[in-house]
Amino acid sequence: MDFLRPTTWEEALAAKADRPDALPLQGGTDVMVEINFGVRRPPALLDLTRVAELRAWSVTGGVYRVGAGVPYATVIEELGGALPGLAQASRTVGSPQIRNRGTVGGNLGAASPAGDSHPPLLAAGAVVEVESRERGVRLIPAEEFYLGVKRSALLPDELIRAVRVPGAAGPQYFSKVGTRNAMVIAVCSFAVALHPREGRVGTGIGSAAPTPLRAPEAEEFLRAELDWAAPLDPALLRRFGELCAAAATPIDDVRGTAAYRRHAVGVLARRTLTWAWDDHLGRRAA
Repeated sequence: MDFLRPTTWEEALAAKADRPDALPLQGGTDVMVEINFGVRRPPALLDLTRVAELRAWSVTGGVYRVGAGVPYATVIEELGGALPGLAQASRTVGSPQIRNRGTVGGNLGAASPAGDSHPPLLAAGAVVEVESRERGVRLIPAEEFYLGVKRSALLPDELIRAVRVPGAAGPQYFSKVGTRNAMVIAVCSFAVALHPREGRVGTGIGSAAPTPLRAPEAEEFLRAELDWAAPLDPALLRRFGELCAAAATPIDDVRGTAAYRRHAVGVLARRTLTWAWDDHLGRRAA
């Protein structure tokens, strides 16, 4: 196995163009586990941890550009106010050691349906910024990025450079179910983001389909039925949970059954929307 270790972004793009079979390594929290257990044996590893610009974030016009190498710990400590849904999800990732090492960019690159960062990125309307040496930058909406189990829209010579996430316009919440309270892969997860000025709600579902996904029918239902100045109607909340559960296409596996996952998605949808709505009404009253 060859080990490639660029120190600049230009070197990284050149290495990936010349060796499209090289597997990018960012935090390594997924890749190294798979290599250690013999799940995969790539011809080459492309270590991106020395590319300094990938570890930076910036904001322009209310949109936060989070470099692919920004660790979860930084998201929690520095971006919790601007990107609360993503920060909440980051807090549920592994242990402190994993949060110091693991990255949102690495989570995107792995494209696991159980990745914790995916639901809040979907709910917030994030865009993934990728680049190749030959074609330059390409922007992929998060909902178009996931193609299948651990498959993404990345082309063989492309690398993830950053993810662009609009700053929260309203409350955002994330919740997941696992077989225990900490250091666990999600049985299923759910994120919600309120966009009061647009009169809409964004959703994101994790670990309940071959890919992370939104619940578009549930979003359209809320767009048509929500009264943004009133408490949540219990019937509306119940129907929202049903539509979110219907959007899921889960399977039975060692962590849970399809029936349980579908039920849990509905529960998490109702729970997170209730938290977000109470927060929204509290802000209105303040």
